[in-house]
Amino acid sequence: MKRKILIAAPLLLCFAIAFTYFTGVDGKWSAMLKGPTGIEFPITYSFKTDGSTLSGTLTSEMGTYNIVDGVVKGDSLWFTADLKNMKVKNVGRYYADGDSISLRVGARSTHTALHRAADK
Repeated sequence: MKRKILIAAPLLLCFAIAFTYFTGVDGKWSAMLKGPTGIEFPITYSFKTDGSTLSGTLTSEMGTYNIVDGVVKGDSLWFTADLKNMKVKNVGRYYADGDSISLRVGARSTHTALHRAADK
C-alpha cells in the first residue's frame, strides 16, 4: 500500500505541473489599471490561444472590447485592444508560476500585473 502511494504521489505531482504549464495564458485574468488621472479601475482579460495566435476580450467599467492582432511567443505576448475609437497596444510577459502576467499598456507605458481570476 505504501509503495502504491509513493508511486502515485509523484505521478500526480508531475501531472499537475504539466497541466499548469500547458494551460498557459488561456483563461481569465484580472488587474487594477491606473488611468491617466491616477485613479485605479478593475479590468478583466479573457485570453484564448490557438498556436501562437492570441485572441479574447477585455472588460472594464466602460464595456467589453475585442483583443486583436495577438501573438504569444515563448513567455512573451503582445496584442491590441480594439476600443472602437482607438486601438491600445499591449506588451507582456507570462511568468512560469502561471499566476501572473506583467503587462505594459498603451503609449504611456502604464504597467500592471494581471493575476489569474477564479472562474465563477
